[in-house]
Amino acid sequence: MAEEGQVIGCHTVEVWKEHFTKAAESKKLAVVDFTASWCGPCRFIAPILADVAKKMPHVVFLKVDVDELRAVSKEYEVEAMPTFIFFKEGKIVDKVVGAKKDELLMSIDKHAAKVASA
Repeated sequence: MAEEGQVIGCHTVEVWKEHFTKAAESKKLAVVDFTASWCGPCRFIAPILADVAKKMPHVVFLKVDVDELRAVSKEYEVEAMPTFIFFKEGKIVDKVVGAKKDELLMSIDKHAAKVASA
């Protein structure tokens, strides 16, 4: 898959659904970054997430701009940015609200390890 090792920006609902479905069917951990272009903490955490994505090709990283895809943000009740929601097989398994680098990295490691050992 060409998308491995990077954060995939989903700019339309169709692209979101395609990547979300692909991730759910792959049984990989999917980390979705709900972000906004005007959000300072989002800009702080974005390069950290991109770096993690390079190191973890066995995890799917998606990015959703809450202003572009309001319906998706609303569906997952995103109220603050950044919000990171962790999915396995299409189901929410964890959530980190805010640009909390350590908490985000620990959650990725915790859930990615479960997938790798499954």
